[in-house]
Amino acid sequence: MKVNVQTPNFAAKDELLEFVENRLSKLEQFYDKIVFADVFLKVKKTSEKENKVVEVLLSIPGDEVMVKKEAKTFEEAIDEVITTLERQLKKRKQKQKAYL
Repeated sequence: MKVNVQTPNFAAKDELLEFVENRLSKLEQFYDKIVFADVFLKVKKTSEKENKVVEVLLSIPGDEVMVKKEAKTFEEAIDEVITTLERQLKKRKQKQKAYL
């Protein structure tokens, strides 16, 4: 799976980019047909503490899955996104098995 990480308005550290790629690569054990993942790491200009936004767009054959989460840190938001994506991919795989 190819991972494209975009960070508009700031420069992300290599550790954060590696963390994103490592976490996303684990999704392949739940659904092996993922083509690529577009990841957007954004910082909202607000006074709130939860101003880190992570959006992930997964491209899978015949469809796309989009998840967006906000948290205090990018790592926390990525963990929430991965949890949601795991659940969605498991459901999708079960539906496919039901049709076979």
